[in-house]
Amino acid sequence: MRATTRHRPHHPGEHRPETAPAQHRRGGRPPACDREVYRRRNTVERCFNTLKPFRGIATRYDKTATSYEAAVSLASLLLWARSA
Repeated sequence: MRATTRHRPHHPGEHRPETAPAQHRRGGRPPACDREVYRRRNTVERCFNTLKPFRGIATRYDKTATSYEAAVSLASLLLWARSA
């Protein structure tokens, strides 16, 4: 089977195809994003990522919002106690 040259990595000195400018690439933070809102959102996302190992919270087995909130509070307390 013959390998195609499209997927071959470029070597120094070879001609490289032009890449799109940074503002046209997908992904990352939008350029017109409020930094403070972005920071707060990032903090909340990191908090949920630390709670994911608690299976009941990750899968939301609790039937009521009150019991789910209690489980999140308990898991947060346990994480806080572990870090202290």
